[in-house]
Amino acid sequence: MNVNAPQRSGLHIPFDHTRLDRLMDAAGIDVAIATSKHNVQYLLGGHRANFFDYMDATGVTRYLPVFVYPKAQPEKAAYIGHRLEKFQTQVKALWTPETQTVTAGSVDAMQKAVDYMKKAGIKSKRIAAEFGFLPYDASLVLRNAFPDAEWVDALYVFERQRAKKSAAELATLKVASEAVLASMQATIAAAMPGISKQDVVERLRREETDRGLTFEYCLITCGTSMNRAPSEQKWERGDVMSIDSGGNYRGYIGDICRMAIQGEPDTELNDLLGEIESIQRAAMTPVRAGAMGREIYAAAEPLRAKSKHHNHLDFLAHGMGMVSHEAPRLTDRGPVPYPNEYANQPLEAGMVVSVETTLLHPTRGFIKLEDTVAVTENGHEIYGEGARGWNRAGH
Repeated sequence: MNVNAPQRSGLHIPFDHTRLDRLMDAAGIDVAIATSKHNVQYLLGGHRANFFDYMDATGVTRYLPVFVYPKAQPEKAAYIGHRLEKFQTQVKALWTPETQTVTAGSVDAMQKAVDYMKKAGIKSKRIAAEFGFLPYDASLVLRNAFPDAEWVDALYVFERQRAKKSAAELATLKVASEAVLASMQATIAAAMPGISKQDVVERLRREETDRGLTFEYCLITCGTSMNRAPSEQKWERGDVMSIDSGGNYRGYIGDICRMAIQGEPDTELNDLLGEIESIQRAAMTPVRAGAMGREIYAAAEPLRAKSKHHNHLDFLAHGMGMVSHEAPRLTDRGPVPYPNEYANQPLEAGMVVSVETTLLHPTRGFIKLEDTVAVTENGHEIYGEGARGWNRAGH
C-alpha cells in the first residue's frame, strides 16, 4: 500500500489516485476497467483471490476480477469479484465504496460491472479496457452495454501509473530480489559435480519458496550449451552455469542472474565476466531521477561496441515490478517488442529498471549478469547486490 498517496475524505486509497486521474485525463479516458490480476491487485492495495492465484479456469468459464475506476471519482470506484473472495473481504475489507463478491465466471462478472456503472451514472463516452486481459465473452457484454463508446487499451495508462513505485512497493521489490539472490547462493553452495540442471532448478524452487517467494521461472545454462531450459544435462567439473530466476513476493518480481562454476575459473573466464560487470556498472552509472532513459543505453553501448566479443554481446534494460518488461520501456529492439517512448523521457524516482548484459561465447558458453536497479532522487540503489563474480559450487 502506498501510505503516501493522497486520500479522498473517508477513503483510504492505496495508490496515488491523483496521478491516475492526470494520466486518464491526458488520454481522454472517462473510465478505466482493470481485469488483469496484477492491475486489480495493485488498485486494491494487495488483494488477490487466493483460490485463483494459480489457475483462472473454473467449470465452463473462467475467473475474471473487474475493477472500475471513473476519472477523478474514486468515491464511485467498484470491485466485482468471485463469490469465494467474500471470505477474504470478511477478514480484510477492501477500500472500494462498491464491493461485490457474488460472481461465478467472466460473463456475470462483467454484467455486474456494467449494471453498476449504469446505476452509478458513470460517464462512459471513452472507456479504457485491458484488451489483452479481457476474454471475448466478457468483452461482448461490455461493448453491447455501451455501443456508442470509444475504446482504448488501458494497458498503457495502468503501466504508467505503476511505473513510479511507492516506498512500500520498493521495499517489497528489494525483499524479492534479495531472497532470489540468497536462494541462488544456497543452491550453488549445495551443488556437487554431476547434478542435473533439472535438480538445480528444483533446489532453487525450494529455496525461493522457503524464503516466502512464489517461484516463477529459472532460465539455466550449463557448460558450452546455450539451451536455457531445465534438463537432465549434468553440471560437471569445470562447467560454467548461468542461473537467471524470477521469484515473486506479494505480487512483485525479483529478477537477477548470476554465474557459477564447478571448480575454479581460469583467467579468460575471469576476464569475460569482468567485462560484463564493467558494462553493467557503466549502464547503471547515469541512473537517477531526471536522467533520460536513453542515457542507460548510451553509457553501455561504447563498452559493448569496442569489445572484441561485440558480435556475441547483448545489452538490455527494461522496467521491472509486478510485470516483467513493464514501464519504463527503453528500447524497441530488444527480445520483447514494444514501443520505447521512455527512452526520451526523464526517469522518475521510484521507477525500477532491470539491467542485463549477456555474452554468448562460442567456446566458453552463456555468461550473463542481470541486476534490479531502483531510481532514486540522487542516484540509484541495486537490489540484490552481491555474488557478482564466479560463485563456486559445493562451497
